[in-house]
Amino acid sequence: MGSLPFGIIIIIQQALRTRFRPLSFEVPKPLFPVAGVPMLQHHIEACAKVPDMKEIILIGFYQPNEELNRFLASAQQEFKISIRLESVLICLRREDPPCGRLMSEVIRLEQDIFTRLAGQKQLYVYKTQHFWSQIKSAGSAIYASRLYLSRYHETHPERLAANQGGPKIIGDVYIHPTASIEPTAVLGPNVSIGKGVTIGAGVRLRESIVLHGATLQDHCCVLNSIVGWDSTIGKWARVEGTPSDPNPNDPYAKIDSETLFRDGGLTPSITILGCNVNIPSEVIIRNSIVLPHKDLNRSFKNQIIL
Repeated sequence: MGSLPFGIIIIIQQALRTRFRPLSFEVPKPLFPVAGVPMLQHHIEACAKVPDMKEIILIGFYQPNEELNRFLASAQQEFKISIRLESVLICLRREDPPCGRLMSEVIRLEQDIFTRLAGQKQLYVYKTQHFWSQIKSAGSAIYASRLYLSRYHETHPERLAANQGGPKIIGDVYIHPTASIEPTAVLGPNVSIGKGVTIGAGVRLRESIVLHGATLQDHCCVLNSIVGWDSTIGKWARVEGTPSDPNPNDPYAKIDSETLFRDGGLTPSITILGCNVNIPSEVIIRNSIVLPHKDLNRSFKNQIIL
């Protein structure tokens, strides 16, 4: 028999996306950039390396939209592989005896299908020697970015910035070619800088993701944070979060899903600036979540700024 074309199925679950807000307000979660490229692209790149790959099928709860369609069209052109999105919602229709009518019930993939298959010894796993990381929250995106940046040494060394007369690079850093960065800035480790970002003189940036069009003015400091699209951080301002990394001594550790509030206050975590947020000069934003389109006028700590 000749070899048959085969596809890889990637399951994308949408749910309510509340844990990824405010970032999921602006972009579908699978397209959020991790280590400089959409997280979905990392999976497609891995699938494209499989010999004789003919088609990649994405199965999940996302409805087709302009951004996803544009991304998939670009990916098909780049990787010369058919890629299509199949949106599914698994439902079970059953009759309710008391009222004599049909009822719809959503089937949960992990609990209702995978558990049953495992009980029947029909569920199999692939054991990988590489990292595996859930990205359920914005904080876990920074951790996953670190893992992918490290892996770029083997898979995409051209994506890693180097010390070549520009800004000082410490550890693994991704810089989009269109970013404008003053040579006195210090970047890294674990920094990803998106398209059209402007970084001024003396800026310190560490363990952070800076998204498309953001501006970091002279001498500001950004640590353990995600800076949203088209946001601005003023001169000498400090934006800082608390990392939520898993136990480094446990090879099977994963990031725990922290509750948003603890002991009556916001759980310390990374700082997130939504899109088009303006941070004035000489203020401190620490362990806070700032929703989109906010102009702040003072310092904040451990708050959600609505």
